Amino acid sequence: MLRLSHALAAMLAAALPTATSAATLQSFKGEYTVSLLGLSVAKASFSSSYEGDSYSIDGSVSSAGLATMFDDTRGTISSKGKISGKQLQPQAFRADYKSGKKASMIDIQFANGVVTSTKVVPEPKKRNPKNWIALAASGLSSVLDPMAATVIHADSLDKVCGRTVKLYDGEMRANLTLTYDSKGSTSVRGYKGDTVTCRMGFEPVAGYRKNRKALNYLKNRSRIMVTFAPVGQTGLYAPIHATVTTQIGTLTVSAERFEATE
Repeated sequence: MLRLSHALAAMLAAALPTATSAATLQSFKGEYTVSLLGLSVAKASFSSSYEGDSYSIDGSVSSAGLATMFDDTRGTISSKGKISGKQLQPQAFRADYKSGKKASMIDIQFANGVVTSTKVVPEPKKRNPKNWIALAASGLSSVLDPMAATVIHADSLDKVCGRTVKLYDGEMRANLTLTYDSKGSTSVRGYKGDTVTCRMGFEPVAGYRKNRKALNYLKNRSRIMVTFAPVGQTGLYAPIHATVTTQIGTLTVSAERFEATE
């Protein structure tokens, strides 16, 4: 349950806006729906604020619609860090979930772009070294938490795609590769304008079990499309829409609100 809930949160967190270094406080609000095969399964709301070179993000995620009959999960997510040049540098990430009576938590601490500690509750079961790809300490530098991993700093929409992002979710290291697909436009509460769509490739690196069907599908067969929109005049771009094909159907994340509040 922790892995499934966290994967959903990571997808929703990808849609969070962030901001470049600025002298004044900037605040943003994002509200999203998640649907599977056209049926609502989750909702999320995020608030973020930025002042100087610091950022802070807080959000909530909950099951919705038919999903509550099978998995009534609710959680909170928070992330904070610094913005160094054109790179986000996380300092702390925390996700707390409750599914029924079962509580789960992930806490990641960073220093100077390196993961210094990770705490997961409940603790992962002992791994079988015969089929487990272990994550070495050397793989925990210059990584981003799920909140920051898909926020892109670029000079223009034309330069959003064409990059690889290093993600660490508290157990697994993965690379997310973005390649250009198309340009378009959209209109939601708080934003009306141009967008760019990238195809996202998923490559697990370490911290996972070999031959896991869900991961193999994401890596080899899934079609992941992410549409980015500019966050004001900050020079950063965040997902406003995304689709992921899964073994049971297409998962869609759509912003209902995407706007500056200050």
